[in-house]
Amino acid sequence: MEKKKLLATGAAGALALGLLAWAFSPRPVEVETALVREGLFEQAIEEDCRTRLKERYTVSAPVASRLARITLREGDKVQAGDTVAILTPLMPSMVDERSTREAAARIKGAAAGTERAKARLARAAVALEEARLELRRTEMLAGEGFVAPARLDAARLSRSAAQRELEMAQAEREVAVQEQAQAAALLQTAPEGARPGRPLPVRSPVSGAVLRVTLPSEGVVAAGAALLEVGDRDALEVVCELLTADAVLAQPGRRVVMERWGGPAVEGRVRRVEPSAFTKVSALGIEEQRVKVLIDVQAPPQAWQVVGDGFRVTSRIVTASTDRVLLVPAGALFQHGDGTAVYLADGRRAVLQAVAVAGRNGAQAWVRGGLAAGQRVVIYPPPALAQGRRIRVRAP
Repeated sequence: MEKKKLLATGAAGALALGLLAWAFSPRPVEVETALVREGLFEQAIEEDCRTRLKERYTVSAPVASRLARITLREGDKVQAGDTVAILTPLMPSMVDERSTREAAARIKGAAAGTERAKARLARAAVALEEARLELRRTEMLAGEGFVAPARLDAARLSRSAAQRELEMAQAEREVAVQEQAQAAALLQTAPEGARPGRPLPVRSPVSGAVLRVTLPSEGVVAAGAALLEVGDRDALEVVCELLTADAVLAQPGRRVVMERWGGPAVEGRVRRVEPSAFTKVSALGIEEQRVKVLIDVQAPPQAWQVVGDGFRVTSRIVTASTDRVLLVPAGALFQHGDGTAVYLADGRRAVLQAVAVAGRNGAQAWVRGGLAAGQRVVIYPPPALAQGRRIRVRAP
């Protein structure tokens, strides 16, 4: 009987010790894992960019005139040669009291100038008649031998000079008459019910769509005033403002993947890196040297029908690409000593494994050695994880 009691007491004690050991033993660490696989590794420059039209045209008023209300609106289709605006000549401006007095004074002055020109014309006519009579007398005397040939030549020259004076006086009289008419026109007002002159149609230089209507309402415009902008929405390009250090790698011909614009990824190619950089202040107040990189979209226009001028896109400019390499998520790597390591999910325990990294981008890393395809690694390992520590894979 006592032997049975001893055995029962021993079993109870062993059970209690087992329960205590289980209660204080470390719990498995919950982790997430990912598969090591072979695939394509790409290094890229990612930047927020915007779209713009390769060619845009500003339609302007060729002369100062009155603009009729523009019925076109943004997005309307136009063809080359279509009338996009109508201009009409300006009506005479209103004349105030001061301007009226000034114009009246100009009219009087112009009238006096006309009378002076008439008097000068009459005097020139008398001088010409006198020169003709003198020439006639001199020719008669020269024919009888009473006048030297030099006297005859002088009389002929005097007649020619008088003729020129008469012509000049006639021209001055015409100028004075026109100045008087011009001065009188300043006081003329448009008659009631008068119609403006013939309208001037302004036509679209290209086929495309209206991008912006600068002056939609009727009004008076100056010569050269912008009326609206027209462009072909099918001819889009993407403009990225890259740091100059990144722009050195984004050479013409580089492959570009454009994402997060509201549709599937679209392929493109770098066409040009502009030769001149500019200074731009970042959101943190840091001055940065940036340069514009122009990208041609290689998708058909149908894929970009919903994209317009000035839309935001995210572009990845691929600077390096290697196929059939070992890839692991970048979140699985961490610094260990002087190198880089990962935790392998070996059964129920974590195994520390040093790896050699050949390159990395924002999402993946290219590993040259230390891993094999098909193995599982712990991504974003928690601080409690250590070599040999029990793990439990978190359900997705």
